[in-house]
Amino acid sequence: MILLDELVSYDDENVSCRVTITPTIPFFDNAKQGVPSYVGCEYMAQTIAAYGGAHALDDAGEVKIGFLLGSRKYHAEVGVFKVAQTLLIEAKKLIQDQSGLCVFDCVIKDEENAVLAQAKINVFQPQDPAQFLKDNHE
Repeated sequence: MILLDELVSYDDENVSCRVTITPTIPFFDNAKQGVPSYVGCEYMAQTIAAYGGAHALDDAGEVKIGFLLGSRKYHAEVGVFKVAQTLLIEAKKLIQDQSGLCVFDCVIKDEENAVLAQAKINVFQPQDPAQFLKDNHE
């Protein structure tokens, strides 16, 4: 399920995506008139996935699956991303090793550039996802 509206920009180390909070998007809570801020972790993960996919397509490659390993120090300044807010999700690659393990520093900002949430997100993209899944299925 794609939660983001748009890939805004990306380069070798950075990516940004956008989502506008409306009553029709997944995880919208009518009682709270917004999306719970814990969904921000998934917004960050999908922003990182957009980074990987965009670079794969730039290299005329195949978009591969990746795995969210976890988050460190996810902190939200708000309990809810409010209806009609447009969020900018930014991720900066901090570390990438040969095995496919990456760490991204992520932040979610509102239209006024105020930080609403931040975390370090650990992801893994194996060279051969099908073989990795086969080897680790048992």
